[in-house]
Amino acid sequence: MNYTPEMEKAMQQSHGMGYAEYGRKLDKRIVVEKRRQQEYEQCKHIVAEIDSHFHK
Repeated sequence: MNYTPEMEKAMQQSHGMGYAEYGRKLDKRIVVEKRRQQEYEQCKHIVAEIDSHFHK
């Protein structure tokens, strides 16, 4: 996959590394993916909370 400069910038800002480092180092990739999973779970919880307020 080709990465655009915008994608590279977002990766640097979000995770403090570029795609090359992410692709080379398994330990770095695991840290990033765990963080992404945690953020996803938090967002699901927030959405569920908001939904419950609208459907009362």
